[in-house]
Amino acid sequence: MWHTSNMPKKINYTLSEEELLTIEQAIKNHPNLRVRERARLIRLLHKGHKHPEVAEIMGISVGQVYWWHKRWRQERVEGLADFPRSGRPHAADEAYRAKLEELMETDPHELGYGFNVWTSARLMAHMKRETGVVVTERTFLNILARMDFVYRRPKHDLSPLQEKEAKERAEETVDELKKKPKEKRSNFSLWTKQP
Repeated sequence: MWHTSNMPKKINYTLSEEELLTIEQAIKNHPNLRVRERARLIRLLHKGHKHPEVAEIMGISVGQVYWWHKRWRQERVEGLADFPRSGRPHAADEAYRAKLEELMETDPHELGYGFNVWTSARLMAHMKRETGVVVTERTFLNILARMDFVYRRPKHDLSPLQEKEAKERAEETVDELKKKPKEKRSNFSLWTKQP
């Protein structure tokens, strides 16, 4: 015969209003995607979903469902984060990221380069020379993404290659051409007479 003290305690998955609010905020606003996903797991359990169902929805094992709920009970939202991993530290520490951000705001010409647009390859090469830190292209692109930088098409500025007097003459010619009356063209055909 079992004594009640030997029976496993029934776990209560229902959240208080305050806990539910904390979970909802974590789902919407937590900077770590994994914490947001695990907060969803806690909410699914709160709503009455069974462990195998939650595991299937989340794409994890049933054991992981139990594990993350235990971490939630012990440490709340902080418990839903991954343990810090041992091993090599992140190549892009705070100093590296600060230097990279400063570099993004610097005209390459000021540093003696013959180009005026930073590409990821050029940034990587410069950062390697400056810091000695070597990262893969994928890692570098991830660093830029985490820093909220997005790629945009470069707008090429040819002004340093243009002769000032020739540019002024061309602008005057364009202004003169704009002043000339336009010849009337037919709107009924794609064909028009050569002026």
